[in-house]
Amino acid sequence: MTHAIRIHETGGPEVLKWEEVDVGAPGPGQVRLRQEAVGLNFIDIYHRKGVYPQKLPFTPGVEGAGVVEAVGPNVSFVKPGDRVAYAGAIGSYAEQRLIAADRLVQLPDAISSQQAGAMMLQGLTAHMLIRQIHAVKPGETILIQAAAGGVGLIVCQWAKALGATVIGTVGSEEKAELARAHGCDHPILYKQIDFVAEVDRITRGKKLPVVYDGVGKDTFLKSLDCLAPRGMMVSFGGASGAPEPIAPGVLSQKGSLFLTRPTLFDYIAERSELEQSARALFDVVASGKVKVEVKQRFPLKDAAEAHRALEGRRTTGSTVLTV
Repeated sequence: MTHAIRIHETGGPEVLKWEEVDVGAPGPGQVRLRQEAVGLNFIDIYHRKGVYPQKLPFTPGVEGAGVVEAVGPNVSFVKPGDRVAYAGAIGSYAEQRLIAADRLVQLPDAISSQQAGAMMLQGLTAHMLIRQIHAVKPGETILIQAAAGGVGLIVCQWAKALGATVIGTVGSEEKAELARAHGCDHPILYKQIDFVAEVDRITRGKKLPVVYDGVGKDTFLKSLDCLAPRGMMVSFGGASGAPEPIAPGVLSQKGSLFLTRPTLFDYIAERSELEQSARALFDVVASGKVKVEVKQRFPLKDAAEAHRALEGRRTTGSTVLTV
């Protein structure tokens, strides 16, 4: 028998239970994966609370990395012994699991399991944001909310490598230094400084072509005010809660703005899309242009404590649950 975190009712971190589970043999198109690292993400909290409902009971978590132990019939992408990683397949808070083989990507030697476990969801999200939704160009100035978070640190580095000027909001001096060390040109302490006014000052009134906002309720409307006419507002998360609904006319009044609320899984739904995005992520990390540093580690059985730290905004960068 092996162990996994199971949720039998939605609620606080206390609903995360460490239990014995029977994984079984992989079926057609499946792999049995022995996991070495599991990523911690805000979507795990949404699943735990029931914001994004799942059929109970379930094992949370959507990304991980490990070694293929066995394959079922009709599997051609991977073989036993392969080092692999994935994002977007719920059930990762487990020592072992079954997973569809076509959701796995093989890890290059340059990427460790802990790096992969920490970066797949955040890194693929960063790729979606700055290469697919609004392809960042040299000379552009962009704003990333929560610049010291997992997605934020990757966006800062990657956008800087593309030749952009990066503005980022942070909650403390410590986080400002962390963001600055990872390519953020202008970290703004949003609790002390009006970031709209600061963006206006930095851009000399021109404002921005794009804002990437994973904070949600606390920043959403002010993020819109940072955009130049025909700018793009990318709302990709709600760490502070869901934004209030707005009338479409507001986008017109603020300069014919564009608004999108993307989900990564729609951008990697096809196998070819997943492989292309993962290859771009692995290449930029292997090149050293983007460094993925695991800032916090928790044993998988202590997932509840990891959730408390994430919800309490006591984490920076990437966090892994170790198996």
